[in-house]
Amino acid sequence: MKKLFHSFLLWRVKNMSDRSFMLILSVIVGILAGLTAWLLKTGVFYMHNYLKNELEFNSANYRLILYPFIGIAITVLFKEYILKDHIRHNISSILHAIAKRNSLMRLHKIFSSIFGAIITAGFGGSIGLESPIISSGSSIGSNIGKACRLNYKSITTLLGCGAAGAIAAIFNTPIAGIVFALEVLLLDMNRYSLIPLLMASVSGAITTKLLFADDIFFEFTIVQPFLVKHVAYFIVFGIIAGVSSFYFTRLFLNIEHFFDKIKRQYIKLLIGGPALGLLIYIFPALYGEGFDVIKSLLAGEARVIFSESLFTGFIDTAWVFGAFFLALILFKVIATSLTLGAGGIGGIFAPSLFTGGILGFLFAWLNNQFFNEHLSESNFALVGMASVLGGVLQAPLTGIFLIAEITSGYELIVPLMLATTISYVTSKFLISNSIITMQLAKRDELVTHDKDKAVLHFLNVKSLIETDFFPINNEANLQGLIKAISISKRNVFPVINSDGFLVGIILLDDVREIMFNEQQYNTPVVNLMQMPPAIIDINEHMKTVMNKFNDSGAWNLPVCENGRYIGFISKSKLFSAYRAQLINITEE
Repeated sequence: MKKLFHSFLLWRVKNMSDRSFMLILSVIVGILAGLTAWLLKTGVFYMHNYLKNELEFNSANYRLILYPFIGIAITVLFKEYILKDHIRHNISSILHAIAKRNSLMRLHKIFSSIFGAIITAGFGGSIGLESPIISSGSSIGSNIGKACRLNYKSITTLLGCGAAGAIAAIFNTPIAGIVFALEVLLLDMNRYSLIPLLMASVSGAITTKLLFADDIFFEFTIVQPFLVKHVAYFIVFGIIAGVSSFYFTRLFLNIEHFFDKIKRQYIKLLIGGPALGLLIYIFPALYGEGFDVIKSLLAGEARVIFSESLFTGFIDTAWVFGAFFLALILFKVIATSLTLGAGGIGGIFAPSLFTGGILGFLFAWLNNQFFNEHLSESNFALVGMASVLGGVLQAPLTGIFLIAEITSGYELIVPLMLATTISYVTSKFLISNSIITMQLAKRDELVTHDKDKAVLHFLNVKSLIETDFFPINNEANLQGLIKAISISKRNVFPVINSDGFLVGIILLDDVREIMFNEQQYNTPVVNLMQMPPAIIDINEHMKTVMNKFNDSGAWNLPVCENGRYIGFISKSKLFSAYRAQLINITEE
């Protein structure tokens, strides 16, 4: 089989262009991502319904506490004893693969994300399925690219195709799938990447459109038009959504940090599992993804959501009704953080949409309770979904196009653009990075659309070190230096001590006038050397290295590791490597 595949690859090189091959692979990746989305979403749908239909959301049903704990416990055992891998199944891990693993993702993530998410969400874990599906789709694209012996740029494009196909497949939103890959995964928008992304996204959407049961799709038809006189309300709401996005992000990261400090997995499970179960017992709307709750809101059935809780006796008390939905906004992120912190597999995509939907509904409901101007609760719920998602992911275009496509039209495009943009700006002002980029940005591992930063990210000090410089011992004299000059092709000479530590450097120009004067031969080299204008550490980031060259004006700078001399980096080699990498990541 391997020989046959190898023969195919050889035939492909001779008979098919790279672009044609990429288009074929992108369609394959999109279809496989669609099948993955269908399997995961359908599995959770039926498992969730089977367990939930046996539940009565009232004080007598303590299975609400038990089910999420069971689901997370099974997922933990799966990761501990079958996968034996603690890698996270989220969008951050995809960005990490792009930045630090040459876009190569582990093969097991294709199926491990599916199984873990089905169990976690099926038993009521308060997470989203989008991140695991995106993780599986990206892994499909990455591993197909690796198997076909493609280069980094092509593998990265196929990885993005898997993510785009997954998003398109989940929501039947092909444009949002492309926008997500470009905006969140930070892929460049050029013909080389855009056409494959388009093919993969369409393929994924068609696949699930053919396979999904109608009641699995999250769709809604707008029944109340946007009124221009409500623009001011959407502006105010955009600010509130941005603050809510900041709250969601900051609290999620704090709880994640709390669980990261706990080293033993069973302790995480024993803390997070019961706490999650208790939270869902009090607020059953937090059970699972929460799209059924959003559907009820959009259908004008908010009272049904309230009645399926411990507070059903207060359904006619306005302040309790409002406080209940405010609690859902505040506690959804906690429930999601507890699910993931305890060991579940899932993401924050759906929880962001859930939080935004409740926020938009509550904003309109409060206005309708206390002011004369009537606002559409369903429209504000939809705009809220886009606004909070755009603020949490700091990806406003993804939120805008996702909701626009879900509603099968662009009736709300103006308020979507207005509120989501304001939410994004507000969130960005309050916190510089999103949930998915925060840790990568702290480690300076985030690849961005900034070409200079992206190029420098992929360069590293070790690959640029030149070692054909002739080191001089600090106890040597000018005569010894002249011998080194006679056999060296360089005009810079590092001076080191007996332990290999860099003491200084000698430039050929500085000794040219005395090098033929025999009376100076006994002059110690330490009297001739100077300190280098800057020293590069072998583990230093290339951005800092480039700054040192710019600030010093030097053409060669020494590289050390804990003070020990290693070699030099020349400006000419640095610029050559920079140009080659720039061509590699931008050429169509």
